[in-house]
Amino acid sequence: MVTNCIIFLSTTLLFLLILSSNQCSAQLKRDYYRDSCPNVESIVRNSVKKKLQETFVTGPATLRLFFHDCFIQGCDASVILASRTGDAEKDAEDDLSLAGDGFDTVIRAKEAVESVPECKNEVSCADILALATRDVILLSGGPKYGVELGRKDGRISTKASVGGHLPLAHFNYKKLRNMFASHGLSEVDLIALSGYAKQLQKACPRDVDPRVAVPLDPASPLKFDNSFYKNLQQGKGLLASDQALYSTRKSKRVVNAFASNSSLFERIFVSSMTRLGRLGVKTGNQGEIRKDCRVINS
Repeated sequence: MVTNCIIFLSTTLLFLLILSSNQCSAQLKRDYYRDSCPNVESIVRNSVKKKLQETFVTGPATLRLFFHDCFIQGCDASVILASRTGDAEKDAEDDLSLAGDGFDTVIRAKEAVESVPECKNEVSCADILALATRDVILLSGGPKYGVELGRKDGRISTKASVGGHLPLAHFNYKKLRNMFASHGLSEVDLIALSGYAKQLQKACPRDVDPRVAVPLDPASPLKFDNSFYKNLQQGKGLLASDQALYSTRKSKRVVNAFASNSSLFERIFVSSMTRLGRLGVKTGNQGEIRKDCRVINS
């Protein structure tokens, strides 16, 4: 009976994901760089692997960077842009908790790609961030999946664009659900992505050493797994917005399913990450391919 219930719930969750599929991104495709930079995936993965070996913060920091980028103005790497006047997305209060290792991961990977003659000025920072995110997941014990590519980099990055676009630590389930829904993401997406989009938090108080990182998964902070959901079952969500995922009948069913079936969680996480990566993408003349991820092309 238990097995039948899990199978039924698994089928139901996958069906919900199909129904909740967000805007189509037909211009994105996995082999986008097949002719212009055929080895881009291995180049990025090797760079990410080196960075990950240097510090554990690399994994969750890169995940959070991708999440913040996509939720604010779409997946266009605008969160990486710097401003001499301190008015870029990264300077906004809600982005100050982003660990520098996430930015460094993308910048290093971009430099590695640019060092290959045939790849020079061919691969966007937005695509490199998407690939690096997949790679830190894989290298942390998570699932391997194909990444849709073809994004262009955004040219605009302002503090003002950040406000109200990111979930906060005190949000209840309704606020979280509504925020994800505003981006075309379902409740299942919310629960699948929350375990890792917020896994790392830099200390927020300004008088605390900014090098201190706080893992939000006390059971296995260095490994990609489903322990986040097991923690929620035991009331061990470290943020109010985490534990809120276990506050309604529907959300409890999803959390329980993820906690008891890691394969199901991984399959749905991959589907949710793919949908997240399609948010607000810029293609064609809507953006550019930055030479340096930190500044727009002159």
